[in-house]
Amino acid sequence: MKSSYKERIARRLTWVTAFIFFLVFLLIYFVANVTVLQNIDRELQLEIEEHQGEFLIDEQAVHFMHQGEWEEMEHAQIHLNPIFIEVVDLEGNSLDRSPNLGENQLEFSSSKSKNQEAWLTLVGELEVRQRQVPLFSNGKQEGYLLLAKSFADSRELLDNLSSVLLLIYPLILVTLYLSMRYLAGKSIEPLEIISQKTNQITQQNLNERIPDTGSEDEIGQLTRSINNLLGRLEQALQREKQFTSDASHELRTPLAVLRGTLEVLIRKPRSAEEYETKVKTALVSIDRMSAMIDQLLALARVENGGNLVKEEVELITFLEELIETVSMEKGRKINFLSLVSLPIYVRTNEKSLEMILLNLLENACKYTAMSGEVLLRVGKGTTAFIEVVDTGTGIASEHLEQIFDPFYRVQEALDLGIPGTGLGLAIVKKIAQESSLKLTVNSEKGKGSTFRLEFEETSLGKIKKELSQF
Repeated sequence: MKSSYKERIARRLTWVTAFIFFLVFLLIYFVANVTVLQNIDRELQLEIEEHQGEFLIDEQAVHFMHQGEWEEMEHAQIHLNPIFIEVVDLEGNSLDRSPNLGENQLEFSSSKSKNQEAWLTLVGELEVRQRQVPLFSNGKQEGYLLLAKSFADSRELLDNLSSVLLLIYPLILVTLYLSMRYLAGKSIEPLEIISQKTNQITQQNLNERIPDTGSEDEIGQLTRSINNLLGRLEQALQREKQFTSDASHELRTPLAVLRGTLEVLIRKPRSAEEYETKVKTALVSIDRMSAMIDQLLALARVENGGNLVKEEVELITFLEELIETVSMEKGRKINFLSLVSLPIYVRTNEKSLEMILLNLLENACKYTAMSGEVLLRVGKGTTAFIEVVDTGTGIASEHLEQIFDPFYRVQEALDLGIPGTGLGLAIVKKIAQESSLKLTVNSEKGKGSTFRLEFEETSLGKIKKELSQF
């Protein structure tokens, strides 16, 4: 069974803190041990300096100068922190020693005397800290002075310290885990509230939002991000519902016309002229539905098409060929103007750009009288741009934000009976977004409209390789 998030947080924080405490306790013990050893070594050095001149070195042996003093009771007993002294020859054989050693001997090591080291050893069952220094007479080494100090009290102190640290360590871990678990639970309470609220939001109450605390911390940012996501989902769902409703309405109208026309035809025999008129009416409805279905499929392909393959396109030549084709299909003149004298190369998807311009030019021709002008203009500022300019009916400013919505048509166009489905500009906007083109529109009621496409990267005046040779 998987543990809760707060328990995982508590365990992770406890493990990290436990490791830190472990290192701290090791450091405390190490510092205490080093301090104790340094203090004893300093005392040993003082004892060495005090007793190093108290020996008589003759040709036979090395002896204490004041033997009587070492026979006093205070040296014959092992009391608190006693000092043990022994004199040995060069081979380590005992020559003389303090009475408190009894039958015991200090450890001899010729190598350690050279390095002036101190080490821990045993005198009987007593642990001591020992030093060994050479004894000289007339520049000649005659033996060694072994001097040791009891380490029992220091060992007891270090053992007590380690016991205390080992005892409180698990207590600290338990306390840490419980504290971390409680604090982790308090920390994720806002997340639990967010989770509970989001679980209550469904398609029926998508307008509800998570209460915003107004804070600028991570919880506040998460709350606002989820609310923004819910807002986008709500807008998308509303657009989906509106799209479905509009599509149903737009398809129902030509279907109703087609059905009514066919019902009229079968009520009674008609003349050939009447049959021809009604069939033409039916064909108009079918053509309208076909055009609408084609545009719906085009819009669906754009939304699901993914990344478009971009290629290098020379705009001036491309637009001249496009204008010639559209002019022949629409049966009207479309003017072309290039604001630069050199070729303009851009990286874009040619088919997508063609579909955008075909829709924009079709709209321009549809809403501009035959006496008006339709202009396709290309130029280069900071980026290359294409503008479709008309002198048609224009669009009121309050409708500019809505003209790119699917099936949206200005009421004036409906009143004038201008044909259309309201999908052309929606397709233009989707393709422009997929092609990374910036689409803007400026329009004035009764004076016309200008749709502008701006490209991301351009190369102005890039001459073909064969032209660069001239």
